[in-house]
Amino acid sequence: MDKPNKSPFAAIKIVECGEGISAAFGAKMLADIGAEVIKIESPEGDVCRQRGPFPGDKPDPEKSGIFVYLNSNKRGVVADLKKPEGQELLGKLLGSADILIHNVAPDQRAAHGLDSAALTAKYPKLIVTSISMFGETGPYSHYKGYELTAANAGGWTNLSPGASPFPDLPPLKCFGSQCDFQGGAHAAFTSMAAWLHRLKTGKGQAIDISEQEVIAAMLEMNLVHYTYAGREASRLGQRLLGPWFIADTADGKIFCLAVEEEQWKRLVELMGNPEWANDELFKDRLSRGANMDALKALMSDWISGWKTQDLYQAAQKARVPFAPINTMKDLYENPHLQERGFFAELDQPGIGKIKLPGMPSRYGATKWELRRPAPRLGQHSEEVFCNELGIAKDRVNAAR
Repeated sequence: MDKPNKSPFAAIKIVECGEGISAAFGAKMLADIGAEVIKIESPEGDVCRQRGPFPGDKPDPEKSGIFVYLNSNKRGVVADLKKPEGQELLGKLLGSADILIHNVAPDQRAAHGLDSAALTAKYPKLIVTSISMFGETGPYSHYKGYELTAANAGGWTNLSPGASPFPDLPPLKCFGSQCDFQGGAHAAFTSMAAWLHRLKTGKGQAIDISEQEVIAAMLEMNLVHYTYAGREASRLGQRLLGPWFIADTADGKIFCLAVEEEQWKRLVELMGNPEWANDELFKDRLSRGANMDALKALMSDWISGWKTQDLYQAAQKARVPFAPINTMKDLYENPHLQERGFFAELDQPGIGKIKLPGMPSRYGATKWELRRPAPRLGQHSEEVFCNELGIAKDRVNAAR
């Protein structure tokens, strides 16, 4: 804290292991604000190295877009945690670490030297943060699963897509690996809470994160509807209030929302006071919700004559809460995100300069930055194990 140009988080040493997104994202959030993160990979490499996108659509484990995004600002080593030699290397790292973040499944942890109780007993100051589908205890703790499993088990897909009129169509999960990312975000902030606790008490602890519970905790009022009134929320049915829909513009899509009476009056004025707006079908927000199909059809004629950004700006001036549906291109070119410096440039060896999403928050006294590119497989094994921990080079090679 006495060095204004150095992050206070630089004193925190984190070891990360496992596969995929959740542990990697949790460790990344802390690496980006200055923590030292050492990522342990198996000799085969993290599964994310096999996922795209790849430059020129040519698969290359050193050029995976998702791996580069998740693992910049980290050093990378290789150790086979299924073997005693690999677990010995892990133990050397944990001896000087503050936090371990991993997503190895509960029934595999003992075989990988990652049993939480054993680790906290051996390293009393260590914070062990583990992420899994269903947590370490309970009848489902040994079940295997993927991001899709968490989305369904947590109840999210039962609500998605919202207000669907098609009961014969199945539920859908959100695009991407949102449950894994949420699990990682929870790992980051709970690890920091445990670290603050350790500063006061000198004691570490084990943190058990269940992705099912992470998702269930985000379902807003839907669980409360059930406990208060016995009502089950569902993706089926229609919006009670209107207008509330997505419509096509001349060059894209826009989310149309004006459910308060004053908003509706201002929207009618913005539309030029069409005669149909005075129809009994649209006399109040409940009527507009009940007749949403007709309302959307009538409004769509007017909306289709606008460009998305023009309509968005006009609605904002009229204090009507429309919102543009941004494409990826729209996001990269968004003047607000550019002004805030959200996208950061990284010079990744073998790829060149690329733009990546940055930290979604700003700190008054702590600077975040991309300090180093994502590591090649095993790039820092010798540097970490031999130069810093004093392990003989032949033993490190054997463990690889």
